[in-house]
Amino acid sequence: MALLETQGLTAFYGDFQALFGVDMTLNEGETVAVIGANGAGKSTLLRSISGLIRNAPSHIRYDNEEIGALAAPDVVRLGIAMVPEGRRLFPSLSVEENLLIGKYARRRNGPWSLDAIYDLFPVLKDRRHSPGTALSGGQQQMVAIGRALMSNPRVLLCDEISLGLAPVVVKDIYSAFPKIRATGASVVIIEQDIGQALKVADRVYCVMEGRVTLTGTPASLSREDIHAAYFGAHIR
Repeated sequence: MALLETQGLTAFYGDFQALFGVDMTLNEGETVAVIGANGAGKSTLLRSISGLIRNAPSHIRYDNEEIGALAAPDVVRLGIAMVPEGRRLFPSLSVEENLLIGKYARRRNGPWSLDAIYDLFPVLKDRRHSPGTALSGGQQQMVAIGRALMSNPRVLLCDEISLGLAPVVVKDIYSAFPKIRATGASVVIIEQDIGQALKVADRVYCVMEGRVTLTGTPASLSREDIHAAYFGAHIR
């Protein structure tokens, strides 16, 4: 049984429909990447799962419970945490205070504490008293990931964590994911970088114009299949 799944998921911004019947599953301990161009609906999918966009209860199931209609704070308390696009740190708080914000949603014990986050991203310990927004973009992204992990989630949702960062910084950030997975967390990663997505994912979903156009394991998907699904030459 899947830990998290969407069934016929739709999403709207007012009268504009952004998702059209999206079916996706995430198994325990698995990493799933969702790829697609700008405006494909990737971030809307995560916003729906995280409770920022409300849906019919049955459209999203987590641990065999219908959660589609829950608000974001309730979703976090269940064990689903999101690293939002753009990081969205609190500018008036230090690095350590930003990290501690994630602790307040914690409902279960787990491996993640301040010391564990500092072991994962040592540079943050050196900068722990600095304002979060005084850090480089890559360091801010580390804070955003650490803040989400502080709630000890079973599911970690990562929205465009490589966006706007230099390749060497992206490499440093993604090098932390084996350690995150080793704690048993299941991960959904939204990525425009197809190569990066294929490196870290057990399975991949391609989304175009609010619909899933392709899914499979990285080994099973050819470059031609991915290109066609990404840019719309065909829909499966």
